[in-house]
Amino acid sequence: MHDHSHHHHEVTGKNLSVSIFLNIGITVAQIVGGFFSGSLSLISDALHNFSDVLSLVFSYIAHKLAKKKANFSHTFGYKRAELLAAFINSATLIVVAVFLIYEAIERFSKPVVIGSGIVIWLSLLGIVFNGFSTVLLKKDAEHSVNMRSAYLHLLTDTLASVAVLIGGLLMKYYQWFWIDSVITFVISVYLILMGFGLLKSTTKMLLLFTPENTDIEKIIEKIHSKTGNNKLHHIHLWNLNDNELHFEAHLDCCENMSISEFNRIAHEIEEILHHDFHISHCTIQPEFGGKCSKEFIAQD
Repeated sequence: MHDHSHHHHEVTGKNLSVSIFLNIGITVAQIVGGFFSGSLSLISDALHNFSDVLSLVFSYIAHKLAKKKANFSHTFGYKRAELLAAFINSATLIVVAVFLIYEAIERFSKPVVIGSGIVIWLSLLGIVFNGFSTVLLKKDAEHSVNMRSAYLHLLTDTLASVAVLIGGLLMKYYQWFWIDSVITFVISVYLILMGFGLLKSTTKMLLLFTPENTDIEKIIEKIHSKTGNNKLHHIHLWNLNDNELHFEAHLDCCENMSISEFNRIAHEIEEILHHDFHISHCTIQPEFGGKCSKEFIAQD
C-alpha cells in the first residue's frame, strides 16, 4: 500500500461563506421586489438564488466535513461528502429549472403588467453581488468538484440577472411584458444544461465508475512491461473524491517469492501509477497459485 501526496491549491471555504451571505441578501431583495413588481423572471431569479443559498450551505458543510480526519468508524473520513454535495446541488438546479419552465409557459399565455423599475434595479444588484461571488470562487472551482458546483450556480445566477436586466429594459421602454416569460424559459433551459453535466460526472464518481480519461488497458500494458510474468487481475479503479484516484488489484506471482522481492515489484507498480497515471493511492495484493478468477475485471 502506498500513498502519494499532491500539492493542491488550498481551498479554505472562506470565500464560500462570503458568497452565502451575499446570496441571502439578493434572495430576500428579489423575492420582495418580484411580488411588488409582478415579475416572474425576478421571482425565478430569486428562487434560483435561494437554491444557491442552499447549495452553497451544502458545499460549505461538505467542505468542512471533508477536512475531518479518518477514524475507526469513518476510515475514509468524510472525503466523499463534497461529491454528495455537488450531486445534490446539480439535482436541485435541474428541479428548480423544470418548475420555472412550467411557470413561464403558464404566464406566457396571460402576460401581466410588470413594474420594470424594480426589476431593473434588483437585477443590477444581482449582477454585482453574484458577479463578485463568482470571481471569489473561480480559483477554488479549478481544484474541487464541490466548489465547481457552487461556482456554476453563481455563474448561472449572474447570467440570469443579466437576462432579467435586459428584460426589464425592454419592458420599460417597449412594454414587452411577454419577454418576462421568455427570459424565464431561456434561463431555465440553460440551468438544466449546466446542471446535467455536473449531475452526470458526480453520479459516476459516487457509483465508483472508472474515471473518465483513465484507460485501464493502458495501465495494465504499462505495468506488465515491468512485472514480466507476474500478472495483474481483479482490478478496481475509482475516484475517492475530485482529487484522489484509488487503485487496487491482485498480482498473480509466477513464483513463491520473498516479501522483500514482492515489495520491490509493488514499489515499481506504485511509481508507474503515480507518475504516469496520477493515481494517488494503490493497494496490491500478492497471490501465488491462487484459485480465484484471473480476469482483469472480476465481480466481487
